[in-house]
Amino acid sequence: MLEAVGLTKVFQSGVFRRKPVEAVKGISFKLDKGQTLGLVGESGCGKTTVGRLVLRLIEPTAGQVLFDGLDLARMNLRKLRKLRPKMQIVFQDPDTAFNPRWKIRDSLAEPFRLNRLARGREMVDRVLELIQTVGLHPEHLNRYPFELSGGQLQRVALARVLALQPEFIVADEPTSSLDVSVQAQILALLKELQRRFQFTCVFISHDLTVARWMSDRIAVMYRGKIVEEGKTGSIFDNPRHPYTRALLDAILVPDPEAVNIRRVASPNHVSSEVNLQKANGCLFQDRCPNVERICREKEPQLAAVAPEHRVACHRVEYLVPGTGECDGESCA
Repeated sequence: MLEAVGLTKVFQSGVFRRKPVEAVKGISFKLDKGQTLGLVGESGCGKTTVGRLVLRLIEPTAGQVLFDGLDLARMNLRKLRKLRPKMQIVFQDPDTAFNPRWKIRDSLAEPFRLNRLARGREMVDRVLELIQTVGLHPEHLNRYPFELSGGQLQRVALARVLALQPEFIVADEPTSSLDVSVQAQILALLKELQRRFQFTCVFISHDLTVARWMSDRIAVMYRGKIVEEGKTGSIFDNPRHPYTRALLDAILVPDPEAVNIRRVASPNHVSSEVNLQKANGCLFQDRCPNVERICREKEPQLAAVAPEHRVACHRVEYLVPGTGECDGESCA
């Protein structure tokens, strides 16, 4: 259904920076129809850039994006335009996704007008069906975006995405700007819509708890690369990369006595961008407690450690499964 192969994005530098910035560094993943891939990582790791690359909202520097066998990265704009209805995105902030001068009914009718899918009474009926599908009332159609709450507006955003019956959706942190009380409702709605319409999804989030609930597979990104990827259960039950372990350790535990939290990497230990550009070897070397000479000299590549579970770490064979920490004798 969807496959990224060696996907790379380099942003050219501005006036005060001489070197270009490699935001995405040759990542690869594959998704079957109806599956959800959770793309997780800290802010600035490149996950949002990946979401825009696979939709070709921005041009890749290198690599392929295969959608039903067609390479979107090399497709001309005329052919790409015909495929656009099959690929949609849910943006992080619904407030900026709508024309403030249009009523909700106009925003929902726009996809039908642009693609000449319906008009007149048929379009009115389809807009009405959409608003009800996402749990809103018909009277919301006569309101302006500023008259709706954040949760209601994100429901409208989901309705607009569904208008063209897409096969693939990128959900870019769709609940991060919402109140906690509303987030669960929107996530449950998104999951129900996927079950009903069977679309494939890349779900971008910095919240691993949310990604676990929404995703069939998880890809952990760090500084533009995927450092661990696999089935959701395998990633959470048996994390093998020290960075994945650090992210999991950062999750708040309701009962502090239930588990002894030990952070693998210091949250305050962050390299300067200058050092990042000059560094050889593993991108996590400056924060990893298990770093050795090879980690500073050679960049690790994703390799299978279990069925459908890949990790990019030179020391993975010495790490105690589920901890991201070295065996005492092996790492001595």
